[in-house]
Amino acid sequence: MKSLFLAWQAPENNRHSRAWFPIGRLDAEPEAGRYCFRYTQGALKAKQNVGFSPLLSFPKLDEVYKSSDLFPLFQNRVLSPKRRDFKEYIQWLNLESNQRVPDPIEILSVSGGERQTDSMEVFPKVNTDSEGYFKVRFFLHGLRHLGEKAIARATKLISGEQLRILMELNNPATRIAVPLLTEEYSMIGWAPRYLVEDLVRCVQYDATELSAKVAKVNPEAAPFNQRVLIEYSGRAPSGYEPMTTPDFEPLLK
Repeated sequence: MKSLFLAWQAPENNRHSRAWFPIGRLDAEPEAGRYCFRYTQGALKAKQNVGFSPLLSFPKLDEVYKSSDLFPLFQNRVLSPKRRDFKEYIQWLNLESNQRVPDPIEILSVSGGERQTDSMEVFPKVNTDSEGYFKVRFFLHGLRHLGEKAIARATKLISGEQLRILMELNNPATRIAVPLLTEEYSMIGWAPRYLVEDLVRCVQYDATELSAKVAKVNPEAAPFNQRVLIEYSGRAPSGYEPMTTPDFEPLLK
């Protein structure tokens, strides 16, 4: 089974302006044709703090939604294989294969499923192995906000290049953030906000196990939010499973 979380961003005119909340969890077994969506505790927090209302696709917070097909809200965030640029799109995600076409869950796990028409994002649940090790891929966040110098440096990144990981405790937007820098300390962006809490725990546990490197650099034709693919690996504290804090917990089991 593969699991994805759905995050929602608060409106700009709210006192929690532009804050993100993990509001739902999708559990999927594509081969078996089983899909299940449930709201999480984060949806309740969003409702209490910023007036979040249930999505039209899933109108009740206290219901388990099941389907034999991927729900349209998620399917519509995946480029159709019939599109002429689908092959290029898969290459940008570093999912190209001669064996098969990646399933939509694999695609969403890397792409984030962002659309210009709403304020939602999809991301995968991070899982650990028996010894607590994990590996996750994501596109670099925030590059467009760093200016021409950072963008120019990002274009010179190469696959396999190691990056420095920092902890930022006074970020004006999110308070705690995880900046990523090149070996010569050139700032190029941030890790996604949904990873920050778990990454902080991992730093406190064993910073020597943390590693970030460039997995793929896409051409300028790719949008900024899909320009640099990062591979991040580390080790979680003994007995700790990432993304299990209350906001990620489903409302119904």
